[in-house]
Amino acid sequence: MRNSVPSHGTEWNPIVITPHSGRHFLQIPGPTNVPDRVLQAIARPTIDHRGPEFAELAIHLMDKLKPVFGTGGPVVIYPSSGTGAWEAALVNTLSPGDRVLAFETGHFASLWREMAERLGLAVEFVPGDWRRGVDPAAVADRLAADTAHTIAAVMVVHNETSTGVTSRIPEIRAAVDAADHPALLLVDTISSLGSIDYRHDAWGVDVTVGCSQKGLMLPPGLGFNAISEKALAARQSALLPKSYWDWTPILTANERGFYPYTPTTNLLYGLREALLILEEEGLPNVFARHSRHAAATRAAVHGWGLEILCADPREYSGVLTAVLLGPEYDADKVRRIILDRFDMSLGAGLGKLAGRVFRIGHLGSYNDLMLAGTLAGVQMGLQLAGVTVDPAGLQAALDLLRAE
Repeated sequence: MRNSVPSHGTEWNPIVITPHSGRHFLQIPGPTNVPDRVLQAIARPTIDHRGPEFAELAIHLMDKLKPVFGTGGPVVIYPSSGTGAWEAALVNTLSPGDRVLAFETGHFASLWREMAERLGLAVEFVPGDWRRGVDPAAVADRLAADTAHTIAAVMVVHNETSTGVTSRIPEIRAAVDAADHPALLLVDTISSLGSIDYRHDAWGVDVTVGCSQKGLMLPPGLGFNAISEKALAARQSALLPKSYWDWTPILTANERGFYPYTPTTNLLYGLREALLILEEEGLPNVFARHSRHAAATRAAVHGWGLEILCADPREYSGVLTAVLLGPEYDADKVRRIILDRFDMSLGAGLGKLAGRVFRIGHLGSYNDLMLAGTLAGVQMGLQLAGVTVDPAGLQAALDLLRAE
C-alpha cells in the first residue's frame, strides 16, 4: 500500500493504491505508450537552439514529417498541445465574423466549435448523434445553399477520439468540389495522424491539425499544422489576432532551421526517433496493423454481445473502439475495476457519453500480445463488474489475430 504524504499543517487523507508489478497498461486513446527508443532519445543533452546542430535537426524533421501528413508543402511544428494547433489553423486563415461550417460528431468537434465562437467566428453547427461521422451529403447541401459563398471554412474532425468514428475525408472533399465552393477545408487528425491513412495533398485539405501524443508515440507537447498553398494565401487577408500562432515568422525562421521562440528541443529528438520507427515499419504497414488490431477488438466486442458506439461500419476507427453499455451498467465502474485489479487504464466516456461508454485505445507502439492482454483484462473487468458477456469474445479476437 502506498499512501500520499501530507503537506505541513494539512489534514492527511491517505489514498490507498493497490500494488502492482509489471508495466502499467495504458490503453486510453492518447497519450499513448512511448517506446523506449523515443524515451532514450528525449533524454539526450539539450543543445543550442540557435546553433548549426539544431538547424540540421529542424530541417531534417520538416522533411521527414511531410510523408506522415501526405504533403509536399510546409508543416509547422508548435510547442503546444493539439488544442493550440486548432487555434493556429483558425487564426491564420480567418477573420472576425467569418462563417464556418462544423459538425457535431463528438466531444472534440464540440470543443473546436466552442473555440471558434470564442475567437469571434460565426459557427453553423450541424447537429449529430455522436455515433456517425460527417455526412458528405450534408456538406454538399449546406455549401450548395450558400450561393453567396459566405462560408469561409469547413471544420472536420477526421477521427473523433471521444466516439471511435472516422469521417470520410475524400467524400467530404468531393462534396465541397461538387458544390463548387471556395471554402477552406480544415481537418483535425489529432488521433489519426500516423495511424490511419491520411493524405493532405491528395484529399485537398487546406490545414491539417495534428499533435505528438497519439500515433507519433511521443509525450504531449508538439502541435502541427500542414498548410496548403490556398491556406497560405488566406493568411494574407486573415484578420483574427495572432502572435504566438502566426505562421509567417515561423515559416520565415524555418527556412534556416530555426524558430522565432524557444523550441522543445528534447521532444524534437524524440520526434526524430519516432519518425524513424514509422519509416522502418513503413506507413502502409503501420496503417494495416492498426486496422487489424481494430478489427480484432471489434470481434471481441461483438463476441461479448456488446454494442460498438460507431453506428456505420464504413466509419469504424482504426485507433480506438468505444463500447456502449446498456443503461443498467456504469461504464466508469467497469473502468475503475479494471484499473484497480489489472493496472490498466481505459478511456472514459466524455461529455454526454460519461458513464455510458468506455474506450479501448489500440494505437501507437502496439502489438498482438499487447492487444490480447488488453482484451483479456477488459473481459475480466466486465465480468467482475457484473456485465453479462459471452467469454467467447476474447477467443474471437485471438482467432483473428492468429489467422493473419
